[in-house]
Amino acid sequence: MRITALTARHADDVIRIYQLGIDGRLATFETEAPTWAEFDASRLSGHRFVALDDDGVVLGWIAVTPVSSRRAYAGVVEHSVYVDPRARGRGVGRALLETLIASTEAAGIWTIQSGVFPENVASLALHRRLGFREVGVRQRVAQLDGRWRDVVLLERRSAVVN
Repeated sequence: MRITALTARHADDVIRIYQLGIDGRLATFETEAPTWAEFDASRLSGHRFVALDDDGVVLGWIAVTPVSSRRAYAGVVEHSVYVDPRARGRGVGRALLETLIASTEAAGIWTIQSGVFPENVASLALHRRLGFREVGVRQRVAQLDGRWRDVVLLERRSAVVN
C-alpha cells in the first residue's frame, strides 16, 4: 500500500467509497455522496490523500475541511476518513490518518477534529490510538433515517505546532 495525494484522477473511486460509507449508516448523516465538483470545492487541497494498493486501486481516502472562515480558527480542521469495506482491517485508515497528521502539522495546523457515531467502534479506537481525545457527545444532534443519533466529538491537538 502507498499513500499519495488525492486528485481528480481518483474522483470516481473516492465518491464510490464515500457512498459505500454512507450506505453503511455508521459514518455520516449524509444520504448521498456529493459530486466530484462539490467534494473538490469543499476540501482543502493540501490535505487530501488516498491509499492505493499495488495495482493502483483506491483503498480509502482522507480529507479535511476548515471549521471556520474566521482567522482565529485557521489552524483547526475537521477530517473525514473512509475505507473501502473490502480493505478494512488492513491498516488503511491508520496509514491515511498518520499521513494527514504529518501534513497538517507541517502546515502549522494545530487541531484536527472529527465527529464519529458512537456505534462506529473501529473508528473511535483508531482515533484514540493516534492521540485523539473525546471532548464530548452531541446527544441526539440530528436524525438519520428518522432516528436521532449521537455524535462523539474528537480532537487531536498537535504537540509540535505551538
